[in-house]
Amino acid sequence: MIEAFQEIILRIADLGGPVVLVLGALSVLVLTVMLYKMWQFSVAGVGRHKALHAAVIAWDRGDRAAARQHMERSRSYLRPVVAMAIDGQTDAARLEAEAEMRFARLERGFRLLDSVAQLAPLLGLFGTVLGMISAFQALQAAGAQVDPSVLAGGIWVALLTTAVGLGVAMPTALMLSWFESRMDADRILAQGALRTILAPDVARDAPALSDPSSASLHA
Repeated sequence: MIEAFQEIILRIADLGGPVVLVLGALSVLVLTVMLYKMWQFSVAGVGRHKALHAAVIAWDRGDRAAARQHMERSRSYLRPVVAMAIDGQTDAARLEAEAEMRFARLERGFRLLDSVAQLAPLLGLFGTVLGMISAFQALQAAGAQVDPSVLAGGIWVALLTTAVGLGVAMPTALMLSWFESRMDADRILAQGALRTILAPDVARDAPALSDPSSASLHA
């Protein structure tokens, strides 16, 4: 098993050079990070805040009991932060900091994915340049007896590294964009929920106080 794996590695190195090996290692690393982030998002319930949203709506209506019932059913990773606001924490900066701590935990690994998405095409281009240099050195060494097939073979092997680099970068950038969009949506939801809890629409709770006609009837 180990010998077969070593043979595959040697074939890849002969075909694309060390740059392809580096890109292959990066692809394995990126795939591992992606799978871990998908598992982490699933466990945390990223994007699944139905009960939490219902609790915020109930609190905004003034129905405190219903809001607490919805909170008990919530499995959102933002539940502890919203619960702090419901339980009387009025420091908005403290609540936002608590939410950001949870966002930062879920956003770990994003910088690595972004770096790979930017670095992989450059590595592929670097490998192509090295391959073209080798191909033209072989062309020069051949002198007058130039075999076009040898030159063509060297060029396509050189271009292989660019293709591999793009093949690593494009799905990485796509998945990173998806992860970031999910976190942006949750960040907006958290900000709205905390502002609603700290400043509910109390005008609905006492309509008579805001209706001048009702006051004149009791006068």
